[in-house]
Amino acid sequence: MLEAALLMLGLGSISGVLLGVASKVFYVWEDPRIALVVDCLAAANCGGCGFTGCGACAAAIVEGRAPVNACIVGGADSAERTAAVMGMEVGAAEPITSENTCTGGLRAPAKFHYMGLQDCRAAYLLYAGAKDCGVGCLGFGSCVKACLFGALEIGPEGYPVVNAEKCVGCGACEKACPKGIMQVSKPSQRILHMNLATDRLAPCRQTCPAEINIPRYINHIKNKEYDKAYLTIMERNPMPLSIARVCPHPCEDACRRQLADDPVSINQLKRFCSDWVFDEGAAIKIPVAPDTGYKVAIVGGGPSGLAGAYFLRRLGHKVTIFEWMPRLAGMIRYGIPEYRLPKAILDRDINRILDLGGIDVKTGVKFGVDFDLGSLVGGGFDAVLFAIGAWQHASARIPDEDKVDGVAPATLFLRSQTEPGVGDPWPMGKKVGVIGGGNVAMDCLRSAVRRGAEKVYCLYRREVKDMPANKVEIEACHHEGIEFVTLCTPKQFITDDDGKLKGIEYIKNELGEPDASGRQSPVPIEGSETVIDLDTFVLAIGQATDSSFAEEEGAAASRIETMKGSIVVNPDTHQTAIPYVFSSGDCAGPPGLLVAAVGGARRAARGIHKYLMGEDMAMPENRLRVDARRMKGHIPGTMFDSIEGIERKGRIEQPELEAGSYERQHTYAEVDLTVTEEEAVREANRCMRCCLTCYNTDA
Repeated sequence: MLEAALLMLGLGSISGVLLGVASKVFYVWEDPRIALVVDCLAAANCGGCGFTGCGACAAAIVEGRAPVNACIVGGADSAERTAAVMGMEVGAAEPITSENTCTGGLRAPAKFHYMGLQDCRAAYLLYAGAKDCGVGCLGFGSCVKACLFGALEIGPEGYPVVNAEKCVGCGACEKACPKGIMQVSKPSQRILHMNLATDRLAPCRQTCPAEINIPRYINHIKNKEYDKAYLTIMERNPMPLSIARVCPHPCEDACRRQLADDPVSINQLKRFCSDWVFDEGAAIKIPVAPDTGYKVAIVGGGPSGLAGAYFLRRLGHKVTIFEWMPRLAGMIRYGIPEYRLPKAILDRDINRILDLGGIDVKTGVKFGVDFDLGSLVGGGFDAVLFAIGAWQHASARIPDEDKVDGVAPATLFLRSQTEPGVGDPWPMGKKVGVIGGGNVAMDCLRSAVRRGAEKVYCLYRREVKDMPANKVEIEACHHEGIEFVTLCTPKQFITDDDGKLKGIEYIKNELGEPDASGRQSPVPIEGSETVIDLDTFVLAIGQATDSSFAEEEGAAASRIETMKGSIVVNPDTHQTAIPYVFSSGDCAGPPGLLVAAVGGARRAARGIHKYLMGEDMAMPENRLRVDARRMKGHIPGTMFDSIEGIERKGRIEQPELEAGSYERQHTYAEVDLTVTEEEAVREANRCMRCCLTCYNTDA
């Protein structure tokens, strides 16, 4: 017994010596911070950080191969504690969330009966699944099974529903989905994403120039989740209050419901939820990416400049806006009358953008006078976005149009009365004529009524049906007693001995062959000259950009190319001939829709971001390009000739001030009003929540 004990003691002693020697020979030092960082992490071992477990993640953080906020499950609290261990400051990180891009579910018809393993990945191996829609959800819930945090479930309509509060953005669902339906992304990634021909897009969403996810925000309104609806809109449109009041809503022309009923009143729903958020003082948190360290100068604080600032700031860049007028918003402040867009409403949109922080504003400074491209570069700006608008008026080619007393360009006629302090209203008589058929012409006509004109005429060379103005604006002109003189071309002004306007002579037209726009060309009728008595005449036939700064020999900006006054840009990246200079809005092409200027600003922001970050700036080859005005370029197979199973319910009416009332005819009170909550919810329930090809027939 004693011998055994001594033997064991001897063996233990020898082993201890050997282990002691080995510890010195094979010693591997481990940074003690690794254990401390592990204690700061969520201990989920989910792999969402990209490493094999929390230990590997902690080692990567200590070694500098991963940021202190690498643990997506632990969130901000974990990042803050990890930063304390590392002796670092943690920046605000963007939330990463998963979303389901397919809303087909049970409504998508089957092309065969599947009897295999109840797993999406298995079903996909058999002709990409049994669903008739080749890109739709198969509904077996492989993504749900892959989620370790209970953030996913198959909803009652047969497709995955994400619980955003539980989702940590680990990406397990995205990896499990064989059809790429589940997508994990940051807000900045969603800003950078442009509509693709391979996306699951409803026709309305394809047509929207700002590429807003229309079915999603309408579904939020249906569920009375107005703050979520607003945030969905703000992902692509930072000025929803203003745009909802002036947008011609081409999306509604693509609404499938109109094939069996009236189209959904998409624009009124956008206006309702945006108004609700401000009226109720809802707390809205708009995420901003961590600072990149780059600075961008924006020349022009109009709608495209403001939108560009919003998107660039959300992408993490510091921005300074340089505006030559006293206040921001450009032509929508100084050109759109108060009765269409109250300036207090416009200021709400602007303040929401500026509240992001990191956006400086300098007003009353003009490019080429107070600063130039060289001073911007010298001031430390890494890129420049020109969004200077189109403030010059186009000529009507009437002799002496710039000399006759009583003739005014539309920009000056409107600007002088829409912003106090800019100047006295343009002197106006009792008989007013406006030439033009666009929205600016309609604004001039309706403003003349409110300023006390006894007779107001709209002169247009084609017919009313050919006018590019919004139909609702034309109808409003009819309601307010404006007379349309169509098929006419003004030839000369009639003046008195002092050069004051007394009338205008025009020649009548008839319509001939279609021109490049597809409309019939006006052809003068000889001997049909006619005179209208007028004492005020407004030129509203178009606007142009003042790009004279690009013609100054030797100046840095002279390398910017222009064509017919507009700045020439790459249509995808909005980059000019100078690599660090970009342009968007009316100055980067023919003046167009406000919502299109916002869409262009996002493309320009994408181009600037890719340029600054050294990434590939090219658009994906399958980028979807839709001409919203001519309804061309949609994804094949998504624009139907008819639909079945839809009950006609009729859309809500646009509430407005009573036609002919004193308040409407003689004040600048807002004419179009916001629908009630009851009306909005009822209208939202008319939306069929279309996806690429399927839709709800019981809406």
